[in-house]
Amino acid sequence: MAKPANKKALKWALITGAGLLLIAVAVYFYFATLTYADTAKIKADFTTEAIPFIKEFETDYQAANKKYADKIVAVTGIVTATEPADTTVNIKMEDKATGSYLIFAFQKQHLGEAKKLKPGDSVTIKGSCSDGVYSRILKKYFISFKRSTVEN
Repeated sequence: MAKPANKKALKWALITGAGLLLIAVAVYFYFATLTYADTAKIKADFTTEAIPFIKEFETDYQAANKKYADKIVAVTGIVTATEPADTTVNIKMEDKATGSYLIFAFQKQHLGEAKKLKPGDSVTIKGSCSDGVYSRILKKYFISFKRSTVEN
């Protein structure tokens, strides 16, 4: 037979564990069902040209990441590549001099617009800037965007 102090500790541990499990489930469902507003309806925090934007990351990517992280940025440039990926398409704008590039992933409702783009098209794309990363292997920067839309 367990001692009364052990029963109390066991009861406390079970209640605490159940509470933590409930919190974990709530956090999981919050992030699993999180939706974002249509990027097309959000005013851009920044408007820029592709090559100067890339240069800003090449100059000081930590400062640029701090400035642009999770901000809506409208970028005007020339499409250098379209990359089909499963049910989506990624659009690339590259600085031919350095090989560094921007890559845009699109919201579902804007895939049709993105699929119409071809290399050489001049376009403004608005999206949420994820981050810029330097690849030591490729010796170039790439800046990724999510929830993108083609601006008209």
